[in-house]
Amino acid sequence: MHKYQRLQATGVKATAHRLQARIAARFPGRNLGTVAGEITEAIDEMVLRPHPRFYRIALRLSRLALLGVLVLGLLAFGLLVVAAGTDQTPSVWEWVAVVESMINDVVFAGIAVFFLWHLPARMQRRHDLRLLHRLRSLAHIIDMHQLSKNPERLSPDYPKTELSVDLGMDRYELWNYLDYCSEMLSLVGKAAALLAEQTNDQTVLSTVEGIEGLTTGMSRKIWQKISLLEV
Repeated sequence: MHKYQRLQATGVKATAHRLQARIAARFPGRNLGTVAGEITEAIDEMVLRPHPRFYRIALRLSRLALLGVLVLGLLAFGLLVVAAGTDQTPSVWEWVAVVESMINDVVFAGIAVFFLWHLPARMQRRHDLRLLHRLRSLAHIIDMHQLSKNPERLSPDYPKTELSVDLGMDRYELWNYLDYCSEMLSLVGKAAALLAEQTNDQTVLSTVEGIEGLTTGMSRKIWQKISLLEV
């Protein structure tokens, strides 16, 4: 019923896989297809296997430790009450000591509970940010592939130097090459968006937004080059 209201990881992965095959068929001697394969691997690691083994272990251990802290806190409170009540008429100072000790226990238990409760989330955030850094690096690698692919170099009037490198492509091939780069940048943004749909962590969401802005800006520069080829 809600099939088209969420981005599907399998669909994005299939699109990336088809793009890799298209690039390999069009440019078999270039490394651009390998970069597309890296996007597919990133989607596998990021979305299809979202929780690494260490996260599951940390989640179980933190919950067990949290339960242990609560049990120990209740036992300590009970022992303090029993100790204070051994006298038939406990004095006010004895009750003050009990309350003071109880407050200390509550404070330290609260710190422990806060740390243990958020530990798995912090570990997952570190894992997610590492994967997003990988996507950002892929975006820059794609940008490097198209950086020197300027349409002006196809002009017969282009002033070459002894260090000029031949593109090895005609106008139509360069158009396809740049278009593939733009598609890969779009897939990098989609891969980051897949991760954003699985978390509410503001740091991760902000990083995803930055990657989407980065890939959009890079793709805009590529389409400026493509527009020159269409003139």
